[in-house]
Amino acid sequence: MRWELSEEQEMFTEALDGWLERFAAPAQVRKWGESGDPAEFEQKFVEEGWFSAGLAEDIGGQGGGLLELALTAEALARYAAPSSAWTASVLAAPLLPADVATDVLSGEGFAAVAVDSTRPFGVTDSVRADSSGTLTGRVAVVLGAERAKLLVVPAVDAKGQVALYLVRVDAPGVTVKSRRFLDPSRAAADVLFDGVAGERLDVEAATALDDAGLRAAVLVAADALGAMDRMLHLAVDYSKQRQQFGVPIGSFQAVKHAAASILVSVEAGRSIAYYAAASVDLGLGDRAMHAAVAKAQVPRNAVQAADSALVMHGAIGYTWEHDLHLYYKRAKLDEKLFGGPDVWNERLARDLPLLPAV
Repeated sequence: MRWELSEEQEMFTEALDGWLERFAAPAQVRKWGESGDPAEFEQKFVEEGWFSAGLAEDIGGQGGGLLELALTAEALARYAAPSSAWTASVLAAPLLPADVATDVLSGEGFAAVAVDSTRPFGVTDSVRADSSGTLTGRVAVVLGAERAKLLVVPAVDAKGQVALYLVRVDAPGVTVKSRRFLDPSRAAADVLFDGVAGERLDVEAATALDDAGLRAAVLVAADALGAMDRMLHLAVDYSKQRQQFGVPIGSFQAVKHAAASILVSVEAGRSIAYYAAASVDLGLGDRAMHAAVAKAQVPRNAVQAADSALVMHGAIGYTWEHDLHLYYKRAKLDEKLFGGPDVWNERLARDLPLLPAV
């Protein structure tokens, strides 16, 4: 099955690609990655309205849905553009009060959900809240926390119930220790809460976290798709230029097969990621399985494509000067963000009705 975008979605993608081509050139991306400060890009991304596309207008968004967010994630990855603050904020925004979300989406301060980005979203007891809403605990590897001013913190309250609390990063008792990934386009932070006053949010925490987790799975899958798509184009372009035995290496059958395999993964991944986005957005009954398939398969295929693209480039693909390493590292991180393929395949095995009910 091939997923077809609407005319408006095609126009959105073309416009965003054109903007990124101008404002996220490889030299700029390298500068932001090496300095660890993508503020220049983030400011432009907010000012041009891309940051809030795909989110509801009543929380300050430009409209659209998870599919538009997936298209944005795919495009950002296609240019290896910085995306920690955007990813973290669009996952946090639906959990926030409308006025706070509007401020976040207008660029007045990014937000993040304080969950460990090496694991799927879920309920943990790493942070505790007493009867007054005072938070104590530690959360490791929070995606986007190094750029955030607000945190949505899942915590177990005094009654043993899970709740979400809004915390300002500059509040007394909050300590943020930045962490750099091998992928220079994204970063995270460990966050410590030592007697921090939190504002309890009026949401059903377990349901909200589950929905955010499915959205995160889709966005990471879309990111991997964008990186895989760019690696395919880099490898094909190089195979047309590099000559061996007097002919382009792209004429060799083995190279053709490698490129064709990546193309199949890209096209399949596009349909998987887009369908999962639509399913989660529409609240379909099997949305959890669709998101799990996307997260389990697309990043895994992107890693395989990265290895193939590296082989197709030969020695130059291993150099810092070539752009391939930007996408190679991006794909490697996508495979691990919010749980690896084994975690999501296990979820599929648990949820699929493989055996008849007794």
